Amino acid sequence: MNEATLWHPVADAASLGDTPLGVRLLGQDLVLWRDEHGGVRVFEDRCPHRGTRLSLGRVVAHEGRASLECPYHGWRFAGDGRCVLIASQPDFSPPASHGACVHEALVALGLAWVRLAPGDTPLPAFAAEDDPQLRKLLCGPYDVETSAGRIVENFLDLSHFGFVHEGWLGARGEAAMPDYRVEATPTGFVASGCRAWQPQSNRLSTEGSWVDYRYELTGPFSAVLTKLPQAQDGYRDEIALFVCPVDEERSRVWFRLAVTDSASSDDELRAFQHKIFTQDQPVLESQRPKRLPLGAGEVHCAADRSSAAYRRFLRERGIRFGALT
Repeated sequence: MNEATLWHPVADAASLGDTPLGVRLLGQDLVLWRDEHGGVRVFEDRCPHRGTRLSLGRVVAHEGRASLECPYHGWRFAGDGRCVLIASQPDFSPPASHGACVHEALVALGLAWVRLAPGDTPLPAFAAEDDPQLRKLLCGPYDVETSAGRIVENFLDLSHFGFVHEGWLGARGEAAMPDYRVEATPTGFVASGCRAWQPQSNRLSTEGSWVDYRYELTGPFSAVLTKLPQAQDGYRDEIALFVCPVDEERSRVWFRLAVTDSASSDDELRAFQHKIFTQDQPVLESQRPKRLPLGAGEVHCAADRSSAAYRRFLRERGIRFGALT
């Protein structure tokens, strides 16, 4: 498995309007823009002529189709990357060598996704997206000064709840963790039998209760948790984590919520998720090294089964971006 062959989230789909959008993925600068059909196109953010950022340009109509115009000399590029106009030489037919570098893009789960090299790995799964009884909401993005692996490992970890999220998702006096199971899957693993005492497990909680958790690693930089509060019969939260590995030690994070809560506003649901993640963020950014150690260097205990399984998965799949071996 190669990081470049995976689908990565790079932008909130709603942020893609009529102007080009510069993003960064796996240490590479990219530009996103919409064609005449509203489809998402992605190029390397560099004009092949003089290296100018195409994200500083504009989307214009050319012979009835949308094209991306370079801000420096007005070269225009069609959605397939072909250079269709050199403004200073309008009668010249540019060869293929004058085209922009094109990558694959698609829109799903409220996000724009990109992969930098051909591959057959599907998008990270989020089965709750198709459940009509659950309300869907996107939260983020959060720019975090650490590696993608550190963020995913934190998402899979329950034993920090009583300290980082005291009074919300945990209590210091209830920090002991019961045994839980980790079983391998084609995309990673499932951790089940997890349980935590939580003073407020979600925005509608009015009293503390035990909450059953199930975690699923759905890809190297994505995971899903299912929360079932015992005090709220029939209530269910499904929260997907999607991390964009911007650089080796810098990431962008989104959460996709699928929840039973129909009473809270979008702002209220986002505020609760924001509260939880901004408690995690300073801890994540304090960790040293910023890159996730896949070999020696950190010690473990029995509560770290999911962390150990995650590091083992990355090693076995050859995922090295943002990691130390």
